[in-house]
Amino acid sequence: MTTQQQTAGIHHITAFVQHAQATVDFYSGLLGLRMIKKTINFDAPEVYHLYFGNEAGSPGTIITFFPYAGSRKGRIGGGQVGISTYAVPTGSLAFWEARLTQFDIGYEKTARFGETYLQFKDPDGLRLEIVEREQGAPSQWAFGGVPVDKAIKGFGGAVLYSTAPDQTSQLLQNVMGLEKVGQEGAYARYRSYGDLGNIIDINVTPMDYGAGGAGTVHHIAWRAKDDAEHARWRSHVTNHGYHPTEIVDRQYFNAIYFREEGGILFEIATDPPGFARDEQPEALGEQLMLPPWYEAHRAQIESNLPPIKVRVLEGDVR
Repeated sequence: MTTQQQTAGIHHITAFVQHAQATVDFYSGLLGLRMIKKTINFDAPEVYHLYFGNEAGSPGTIITFFPYAGSRKGRIGGGQVGISTYAVPTGSLAFWEARLTQFDIGYEKTARFGETYLQFKDPDGLRLEIVEREQGAPSQWAFGGVPVDKAIKGFGGAVLYSTAPDQTSQLLQNVMGLEKVGQEGAYARYRSYGDLGNIIDINVTPMDYGAGGAGTVHHIAWRAKDDAEHARWRSHVTNHGYHPTEIVDRQYFNAIYFREEGGILFEIATDPPGFARDEQPEALGEQLMLPPWYEAHRAQIESNLPPIKVRVLEGDVR
């Protein structure tokens, strides 16, 4: 017998891209997110790990990237997050439609579960969508041409592409604690109790496997309230027959990882300590931050990384 566990929803989503500056220009410049942390891939220190979110990098708002210059192009498919969904304030979809048009970003207007979505791609082909939602605290961050009252709140959720949707659905309900709230056409919908990153759609028929690489999501991370709950999550996942890693210190959260039957890599990450542990809140993302075990190699690491800058896009300069 296992205790009932429920995640509030998505903590972060991590993807592969090729170009660091193009990624900064797109997510900060065009989408108006704050670059809240500039660090490295702890497992491959020659590569940046860039984090974008709301003003504080609150759980449920964070998208992160490993930019590998010259890396292979991935193929979106089964065993991945197919679409990352951003929530914006009610009444702001027309602003985002105009903004995508202004910067020549092609988009498609679609409907799912009674909601209207703008679907588009980032420079590497990562699939994104924007939807209006009442839920979720408004962002306090304005940048470039994105005013605070139109700013992305954080994740609305995600669309999971599973090679074994029945098993992934069982996992969402019986392990992660989400509730099934509907099924429509090709997708079933699940909801957690949080107010951001809380709505997950999943294909109802199996999908062929995708291939990892630039323009694909590496993993989706779910929220744990604190270290004590995180330890319970590890036991809970193990008791359901999965094989999580040991707890890994990621500096800004602790993490465990496991792959589910539909091929998707899941992480469970703690809400604390957050991104202000090594920078002042007003200065997040301004300096390259390294974990203590890499500080002795800072000069070499910095020399291997391309320079990047958060900048207002030309189309927003007045």
